[in-house]
Amino acid sequence: MGRFSIPFAGVLLLCWLVSSSEAEYLKYKDPKVPLNDRISDLMKRMTLEEKIGQMTQIERSVATPDVMKKYFIGSVLSGGGSVPAPKASAKVWVQMVNQMQKAALSTRLGIPMIYGIDAVHGHNNVYNSTIFPHNVGLGVTRDPVLIKKIGEATALEVRATGLPYTFAPCIAVCRDPRWGRCYESYSEDPSIVRTMTEIIPGLQGDIPGNSIKGVPFVAGKNKVAACAKHYLGDGGTNKGINENNTLISYSGLLRIHMPAYYDSIIKGVSTIMISYSSWNGKKMHANRKLITGYLKNKLQFKGFVISDWQGIDRITSPPHANYSYSVQAGVSAGIDMIMVPFNYTEFIDELTHQVKKNIIPMSRIDDAVTRILRVKFIMGLFENPLADLSLANQLGSKEHRELAREAVRKSLVLLKNGKSIKKPLLPLPKKSAKILVAGSHADNLGYQCGGWTITWQGLGGNNLTSGTTILEAVKQTVDPATEVVYNENPDVNFVKSNKFSYAIVVVGEHTYAETFGDSLNLTIAEPGPSTITNVCGAVKCVVVLITGRPVVIQPYLPKIDALVAAWLPGTEGQGVADVLFGNYEFTGKLARTWFKTVDQLPMNVGDRHYDPLFPFGFGLTTNLTKY
Repeated sequence: MGRFSIPFAGVLLLCWLVSSSEAEYLKYKDPKVPLNDRISDLMKRMTLEEKIGQMTQIERSVATPDVMKKYFIGSVLSGGGSVPAPKASAKVWVQMVNQMQKAALSTRLGIPMIYGIDAVHGHNNVYNSTIFPHNVGLGVTRDPVLIKKIGEATALEVRATGLPYTFAPCIAVCRDPRWGRCYESYSEDPSIVRTMTEIIPGLQGDIPGNSIKGVPFVAGKNKVAACAKHYLGDGGTNKGINENNTLISYSGLLRIHMPAYYDSIIKGVSTIMISYSSWNGKKMHANRKLITGYLKNKLQFKGFVISDWQGIDRITSPPHANYSYSVQAGVSAGIDMIMVPFNYTEFIDELTHQVKKNIIPMSRIDDAVTRILRVKFIMGLFENPLADLSLANQLGSKEHRELAREAVRKSLVLLKNGKSIKKPLLPLPKKSAKILVAGSHADNLGYQCGGWTITWQGLGGNNLTSGTTILEAVKQTVDPATEVVYNENPDVNFVKSNKFSYAIVVVGEHTYAETFGDSLNLTIAEPGPSTITNVCGAVKCVVVLITGRPVVIQPYLPKIDALVAAWLPGTEGQGVADVLFGNYEFTGKLARTWFKTVDQLPMNVGDRHYDPLFPFGFGLTTNLTKY
């Protein structure tokens, strides 16, 4: 044995030198190598276990470093309101994300994970961020330049906390305001929704002119991957019931619900999320024809397709009744990344079993992982996987709050101004003896922001984050000599005895998200109606509605002197006062039809029996040159 030891040692040394030189150069880690070569090099090295890990997205609360390493987890998310700590700073967010990322990078191939969050009207889960108006208000502006700037600002605030991916924009076409997600939709009109896809280049950066159609694009560390959602027909469900059945012909589906996806793909959207809803009885999460056939093959979408939260579980009724079938149906339909989000071992074990048994072909797994890696490579995650605090000052910055204030001004719709045209109430005089501000929503930042703010369902009150309520904005706008009296729900005697010059009544809906917002009656929350009656019956009043959709207002309209739809304006309430008091004109035009009674619903512009209270496109202006 001894005489072979020296040559054998030499062979070992040679092998070590070769292997170490290989370790020093990995083609997939070289940014100079063409994208497709990087992807194929990495794919060749990956085991089935590592591939399925890439397809798995888990919730922050279960994403320990050990889990990230053991299961090769490819993605983490924050569910609505899921934060590292209450009122967490950018530093706390960055530390959390980097801890998870370091675990992902410590695996054999060092593939970075991608962290996603619902930044749907600004970076809305994060304390002290700028909360922009919800989409229902932004659609009113019909302003693609503004929406792109909002995308840019949101990207900076999301990156400020170390996150590279947002589940936005929602490009639903809400056809029935009874739907609890209608405020997440820009309009009932697909052409307005198409215009608003300009938020995508705001979030991701402008796609280069020589880009191949369908290939995603993210322009570096100041931008985030976007997600167009929810594919397809989410806004068209029967009676507006969330996650329900969209009954429409194939041509109708393509004409109303598909167009904004064409624009999103042309603009380089990185990911597309599938809808919980069904189309003519077929669950979208299991619809291979529309996901693989149309989205991937016909539209040539090259990013990755992601499920919604427990989306494959809900293929069956009740959810999770047959998880094996759910995994098979969802993955076979063409979903690439599964938002599990908690029971990751069950998903991983089931998918592994189905691949090994040839129930799901390896080619389907390879398609999914290729798409996920494509997005990660394109956005530079391999070169810059770890977050830093270089953008921390962008969170809730003055510049972003000014932009949100502009968005508020442009989203307001003036529906009535004076009981006669010759006697308009708006703009309000800043100098008056005494004015009343009333209503449950006048001094309530949470109501003003709506759902998907700090928590999933939203919060009432003024302790959730920093911002300006409408009451505070009024006080900052009027002449110092004007006495502002605030009474949330005054009785008639109080109003009459105080001899107010005029009153501002701010009422609306309480916060909600998704199914919790489904409503068959669409009424203003109590005591809003009685506040309107008590105040507007006794003094000249403007009613400001804080709602996520049109609501029943016709019974109160004769009492009201002026009526403003302010939707869900977000943290910058000063934008409301800017327009009420004439610093800026009203310019907003309804992007939704305002019904007379709920019995008329669904009713959309272009319908044969169209008899609205205020039609689509309606909006009065204030001619400030007269004042």
